[in-house]
Amino acid sequence: MSPDETSGTETGSGAVVERLSLEDCWDVLEPESFGRLAYRLVDEVHVVPIDYAADGHRIHLRTGAGNKLLAAALESDVALEIDWRGTGAAWSVVVRGRLRRLEPGESPSPAPPVRPWLEGVDHEVVELVAVDVAGRRFTWDAEADRSTGA
Repeated sequence: MSPDETSGTETGSGAVVERLSLEDCWDVLEPESFGRLAYRLVDEVHVVPIDYAADGHRIHLRTGAGNKLLAAALESDVALEIDWRGTGAAWSVVVRGRLRRLEPGESPSPAPPVRPWLEGVDHEVVELVAVDVAGRRFTWDAEADRSTGA
């Protein structure tokens, strides 16, 4: 682990990087509903935007037929990342695991957002079975954001 990834470590720029606890990571994941899913199919890595729902350490994703369902059928390794950046602060959470297709008659709890990106396309819900959940919170001098126009 590099020094800037330890809890509360100040970087050379004056920013502070804090590792989030597992519960803090879930507290960040649960109210959000949009992230990026990375998955590997054969020898290619794909990264796509995706809607999700998280509750009680469970994550469900809504997807149409295609590569994400194939990744679920192949039990490919995946990662879901969500981020936020404001003035003087940011956080990032990554969930690593595998996708699992739900059994017939099994209903997702929680259910992903009601309105899918593409209307008129059949959607299926898959579960991301988390193996590792990690996150970091970053803080820095908000004045630096204003002086750089960030």
